[in-house]
Amino acid sequence: MGEIAAKLKLSQLRTLVAIADRGNFSQAALDLDISQSAVSHAIATLEDELGAILLNRGRHGATLTDTGREIADSARKILELLNDIERQAKSARGLDSGHVRVACFRSVATHLLPKAIEHLRHRYPGIAIAIDEYDTSQDIEEELRAGRADVGFVLLPAGSEFETWNVMMDEYWAIVPSSDRYATEVIAWEDLFSRPLILPPRRFLCAQIVLDRFAKLGLNVEPSYEVREDSTILSMVAQGLGATVMARLAAEPIPAQVRAYRLPVPFHRHIGLAILANALHLPPVFAVRDALKETIAHLTLPGQPRPEQPWPNLRRSGRPA
Repeated sequence: MGEIAAKLKLSQLRTLVAIADRGNFSQAALDLDISQSAVSHAIATLEDELGAILLNRGRHGATLTDTGREIADSARKILELLNDIERQAKSARGLDSGHVRVACFRSVATHLLPKAIEHLRHRYPGIAIAIDEYDTSQDIEEELRAGRADVGFVLLPAGSEFETWNVMMDEYWAIVPSSDRYATEVIAWEDLFSRPLILPPRRFLCAQIVLDRFAKLGLNVEPSYEVREDSTILSMVAQGLGATVMARLAAEPIPAQVRAYRLPVPFHRHIGLAILANALHLPPVFAVRDALKETIAHLTLPGQPRPEQPWPNLRRSGRPA
């Protein structure tokens, strides 16, 4: 391999082909899902490494020079060959077909899976995905143990028989009626507990997380209502029947009739991916697992820091506005 060829990057070739196809930097940036400045940088460094002018830049866009056209044609052939190699590798790994069962709870199915499934459909069009929703993380673990699910979204820590990966931290927020207005985004405990507390049944891990945290903080609080469905809890809060503490992802989209406040001592649940550790999984299961991890790592949702990010230090005040 020549010295220049060794320096070339696939991202530079993809950028050149995108500009050749679209005729300007802005449309190429949209196609590649990168910034326009990243497109400009890729072309500038490619021209520097090749020692040739590839584009004529003007007010009406970018046009390829004769050299640029020839190199763009060659770059397109290279990218097509790489796609052929990827297809051959997928076929050899058994990724051109298969059926994978994913178990999850409602908030994951609503907010995380649609983008991930779209990504999977483009990467592995031959793999069929079946999605089943369950009430609790314990139910999902049981489905994985029984072999009725291949990949599951669970709350961590999970059982020792699973291999797990932390994909998201989901902060618990106080949800109160919209008539309760406070001066800052952090509610005081006394204001939260001035209303009856509504939580899921105690067998639900989310309820256990909340009550265990309250106990560790020395807060002697018992729920006045135990309600199974998140949507029903939010409706009860909207009607002024009480307040709740709910993971933000489960509460989204926040109804207009309620308000969400952060807690004086933030805590959260870890959402993870799990597969049975000692089971014999087919290649599509690992492909789906890896694609889910990759996609969710790049998702940005309201109020959701990434697992490696620290929680912000927040000013606390419970005084009504």
